[in-house]
Amino acid sequence: MALRFFLLNLYDMQTSEKILVIGSSGQIGTELVQNLRNIYGVENVIASDVKITEQSKEGPFEVIDVLNAQGLLEIVKRHKVNQVYLLAALLSATAEKMPKLAWDLNMNGLLNVLELAKEKIINKIYWPSSIAVFGPNTPKENTPQYTVMEPSTVYGISKQAGERWCEYYFNRYGVDVRSLRYPGLIGWKSAPGGGTTDYAVHIFHEGLKSGTYECFLSENAVLPMMYMPDAVKATISIMQAEPEKIKIRSSYNLAGFSFSPKEIAAEIKKHIPDFRITYKQDSRQQIADSWPKSIDASEAFKDWGWKPEFDLTGMTSDMIKNLQKKQSIKI
Repeated sequence: MALRFFLLNLYDMQTSEKILVIGSSGQIGTELVQNLRNIYGVENVIASDVKITEQSKEGPFEVIDVLNAQGLLEIVKRHKVNQVYLLAALLSATAEKMPKLAWDLNMNGLLNVLELAKEKIINKIYWPSSIAVFGPNTPKENTPQYTVMEPSTVYGISKQAGERWCEYYFNRYGVDVRSLRYPGLIGWKSAPGGGTTDYAVHIFHEGLKSGTYECFLSENAVLPMMYMPDAVKATISIMQAEPEKIKIRSSYNLAGFSFSPKEIAAEIKKHIPDFRITYKQDSRQQIADSWPKSIDASEAFKDWGWKPEFDLTGMTSDMIKNLQKKQSIKI
């Protein structure tokens, strides 16, 4: 009886949640929406983006411009939303081409959502930060939670400012906002979105398609990375944690594993023996040079039990297996 009562309470808690994912068609959102719907039910998770996407065929979907505060409010009220995952942003490489738009979207979109929580219209917010908050003067190895930042990109500047706004709204207004500093993310279910670490996704697609890849970073450019299933798990875990366990209201360091283009190419060659990689650095190399090589995520482990499952070997094997199925490629 006790177990049945617990399960019924858990079910009631899950089905009472109404979750809006803004920017749901991107690299993270595609997988996050699927996982949230598995937990809370399809009808309780509303996907949204600035235009209609394939997700509109899979469950509730809204077209939302997060910069339109009134339109956002109307949709939140219509669906009785109490949790928002705000993923809409311009990423590092794209933001450098459109800095004013990047600042507007990355900053004012966040403020519009924070205001909804300040006014008690929603209860909880997830907003992702990034290792882009760190800069050339940040310690490169095992970068600590609290350290010099000084970001050198528009994306990083907006994320650092966003962290400060999140902490401010928590301290001043009691807004329950939670955040993770993502490393580079690698996944097979959707296309990358214009980030400096996107080579680690492109390399798999090109390796399977042509057996070659021209990398825009140097062969020894080590960066912290994470496989998408771990990133999604961490995102949902921090949102499900009890409020008192969330000690950091700016953003938590998050870590998976670190590698260079040369190292991931060597792993891919274990599955595609004829695979070849060449190097032609572009402006993204300068961005990569300003970022850490490895991240200390001990605060996330200590506060709410974060621990990744995948390493470079496991991720490479799983990526190739799933992309082969998706693309019907045999090697």
